[in-house]
Amino acid sequence: MTQTDARGLAVSTPHARSIEQYEAALHLLNGYYGDPLAAIDAVLAEDPGFAMGHALRAALMVTSGDGTVAPLLRESVEAGEALHAHANDRERRHIGAARAWLDGRFDRAVQQYGEIAMDYPRDLLAIQVAHIGDFLLGQSSMLRDRIAQVLPHWNADMAGYGYLLGMHAFGLEEMQMYARAEDTGRRAVARNPHDPWALHAVAHVMEMQGRASEGAAWLDARRADWSEDNMLAVHNWWHLALFQLEADHVDAVLTLFDQHIRRPAPAIALDLVDASALLWRLHLRGADVGDRWRAVADDWLGRGAAGYYAFNDVHAIMAALGADRPEAATALRAALLQAAQSEGTNAMMSRDVGLPVADALLAFAQADYATAIDLLLPVRLVAHRFGGSHAQRDVIGLTLIEAALRAGRPSLARALTAERADLKMAHAAHAPHGTVPMSPALHTLVRRAETCRASPASSHRPKAAH
Repeated sequence: MTQTDARGLAVSTPHARSIEQYEAALHLLNGYYGDPLAAIDAVLAEDPGFAMGHALRAALMVTSGDGTVAPLLRESVEAGEALHAHANDRERRHIGAARAWLDGRFDRAVQQYGEIAMDYPRDLLAIQVAHIGDFLLGQSSMLRDRIAQVLPHWNADMAGYGYLLGMHAFGLEEMQMYARAEDTGRRAVARNPHDPWALHAVAHVMEMQGRASEGAAWLDARRADWSEDNMLAVHNWWHLALFQLEADHVDAVLTLFDQHIRRPAPAIALDLVDASALLWRLHLRGADVGDRWRAVADDWLGRGAAGYYAFNDVHAIMAALGADRPEAATALRAALLQAAQSEGTNAMMSRDVGLPVADALLAFAQADYATAIDLLLPVRLVAHRFGGSHAQRDVIGLTLIEAALRAGRPSLARALTAERADLKMAHAAHAPHGTVPMSPALHTLVRRAETCRASPASSHRPKAAH
């Protein structure tokens, strides 16, 4: 007798208990709750021939975007491949997609997960892995379209429908469809207040529209829903810190960092990215962060995963520079170069974005702002190629603006701050309550640009590092 999962898809195990436990583990993954790895490992200990269990375990490693879990991914892929003769078509394709990721063909893996979702549009695991894969690869349009492709096959009574809405909300936000994104995200949260991805999608909308006070209130009022026992907790604390930073509440930002964003080593890669990005934003402002960089840099440098994913490597370089460890930053840059000269998706990500951003950060740290400008101006146009969201990649634009200000490039500084102000205010015009006033942080940048004076050395522009 063929067993089926909660959405009617065939599963090649005779054990109903395995499917029940699989659904519980999938629910943890959908909401980033608890420990889905321990949950699925418990299933596989009882039913080692459960192919979809190995597929879910592999998916956990793929969606982490973290090179340190490659050995665990290999275990899952090889265990799944050994079950090829007993698995059904969908299960074999899941394992094949995970194999592509293991082999460094990230783009091919995401494409394959997406193809599974097209053929089996109620496969929530394939949908979520493809969605996170699109995020890791910076494929903004597919963050929206991947979900749009399967939505007609779902209805509100299906298990996991709310999570699907949350994913759609984030994809709409990344495509700057802010009104629809916010409405969809709020509907997802209304269905399930404990959906941190949907909560974070609405926070993204408010970040992009310059609605800092509303964004802070949105997250503050729902802390109990996203801040405990959740892999996205640090990321949502980071969003709350960005809202506080936009309001120039630096002390509040440092408190959030100390209490919620800094994590004991070894932290997951996403948490280290957020810690590094927040401290770098404070660094750009000239804020005193004390010795906070040290622990973040120690964690990055002790991982041994440099060269796996360029987005992570760039944030590791921020931490090394912030901790005043130029030799470590140079070693990380060397790993990026080696990755750029190899094969696979990360080679492109490292070559097109990782290396020029890394070199710009190194130049910025050496007060060679002209070189930083020369590198960042062109790369910001293709920065999506190494993954992340608009909010995460904004650190590149902020570094460019600060470099222009420090280099004494008034025309460039004024152009960039005018562009930023227009973007925020244009987006805010579509906010539910009308135009939002310019934030204190943006107002400071605009004022600094207006008073910027040309440096005598600004006409001397060193060649970009290679």
